[in-house]
Amino acid sequence: MTEPIAEILLVEDNEEDVELTMHTLRREKLANRIQVARDGEEALDFLFPEDDLAQRSCPLPKLVLLDLKLPKIDGMEVLRRMKSDPRTRNIPVVIMTSSKEERDLVAGYNLGANSYIQKPVDFDQFRETVKTVGLYWLLINQPPVRKPMTYIASRG
Repeated sequence: MTEPIAEILLVEDNEEDVELTMHTLRREKLANRIQVARDGEEALDFLFPEDDLAQRSCPLPKLVLLDLKLPKIDGMEVLRRMKSDPRTRNIPVVIMTSSKEERDLVAGYNLGANSYIQKPVDFDQFRETVKTVGLYWLLINQPPVRKPMTYIASRG
């Protein structure tokens, strides 16, 4: 089985939100390759495969769109793992959630989220939000150049 190549990792369990997000990103020609993880465990398996990340056959995504309320492992844990690992720390993570909880917003930023967006309920506003997020993070934002990680064994 070949590993998919993803410009965007969409971590979302709501099928309607998945379809609308993918449709908008493709319609606006913002992403050709979108990997969908329907729960936190699937997201972590994609980001941190059983075989070491150094052996990945595809690059890590350029952007992660992350829901918080996920089955198995919640979005905050996915964010915590990503931002605590030097291999995934610099991948922008945009929390897109229906949560209105101030504590979720604060916790998300404290864990290193790059943006926190409450999902609009209105169809057209949702599409416009996804379009704006994609434009900014994939075309306007200038991320650091990712260099392959080199592991040096210490002698001692």
